[in-house]
Amino acid sequence: MSLLQVENLCIDFESSGGLVRAVENFNIRIDHGSFHGIIGESGAGKSLAVLAIMGLIKENSIISADHLSLEGQDLLTMNENTRRKLVYQAMSIIFQEPQTSLNPCFTIAFQMIETLKAHGIHTSSQRKTKVRQLLKDVGLNNIQSILKSYPHQLTTGMQQRVMIAIALACDPLLLIADEPTTSLDMSEKFQIMDLLTTLVEQRNMSLILISHDFTLLAEKTDQLTVMYCGQIIESGPTKELINSPGHPYTNALLQSLPTSWNDLPKSQVPTLKGSTPSLYHLPVGCYLGPRCPQASAKCVVPPKLQRNSTHHVRCHFPMNRDDLLTEKLVSTS
Repeated sequence: MSLLQVENLCIDFESSGGLVRAVENFNIRIDHGSFHGIIGESGAGKSLAVLAIMGLIKENSIISADHLSLEGQDLLTMNENTRRKLVYQAMSIIFQEPQTSLNPCFTIAFQMIETLKAHGIHTSSQRKTKVRQLLKDVGLNNIQSILKSYPHQLTTGMQQRVMIAIALACDPLLLIADEPTTSLDMSEKFQIMDLLTTLVEQRNMSLILISHDFTLLAEKTDQLTVMYCGQIIESGPTKELINSPGHPYTNALLQSLPTSWNDLPKSQVPTLKGSTPSLYHLPVGCYLGPRCPQASAKCVVPPKLQRNSTHHVRCHFPMNRDDLLTEKLVSTS
């Protein structure tokens, strides 16, 4: 039985011009102990999809799905209170900017204790013991000083460690890390990621890691989902997807890594032509069509997410290894 299973999740927002579809037919399956990565440009729908699963989307949205289950229980048929209790106990999320996630008006101790109260730890002695243990688990020293501190008195790295401790307070089965290292310097970035993966393994949790960093996802995940304009355009085992991408967009992302273009002049960075379209004015058919070097007349028909030899690809003309070697997929102008 999967820990989390989502089929055809759609998210629409009400606007002055009518409904705008921000996420279309999102599918994901998280097994116990798995590490799953999600990558895509800003606005691709990565964070929005997981927030919808957790029930954290604004009221002006319309969310639908064919199937949405957690620990085998159908979230779609539950009442709101039952769903909230199940989801907030089994899932937890770490946001990318701890400066805005922590309340600047309260001490770290107050915020952690309030979290433990919400998760049913009612006695003061139990809460104090749990808080200290959580801060110790995330590698923080001088715990008494940290507990008395307000968020602005801590470094960004320390703030993120506090956020990880808060996320672990409910002993979740699934931890979602939404670009957890974006605001950190390089040394702190590696420390935080090593800490996260160690904690997930030690606590036998599953992990969804949302990131723009292909190198990081290649190292830390075993399954990978690539998103573009609210759609999944490719998904499958991380190593297979990276070694043999089937979608031109995925290949373009890989081509843009420095290791892929270090033989080019420094001023030339490979990139797809054009820019990501607005959700208000999406192209007909394949959303990548106007930017894709492989586009043809058939691409005006919306492609379906279909399985190729190793994983799923949303493309009428999925690539193979020969294409990777011979096709000029990117522009260096």
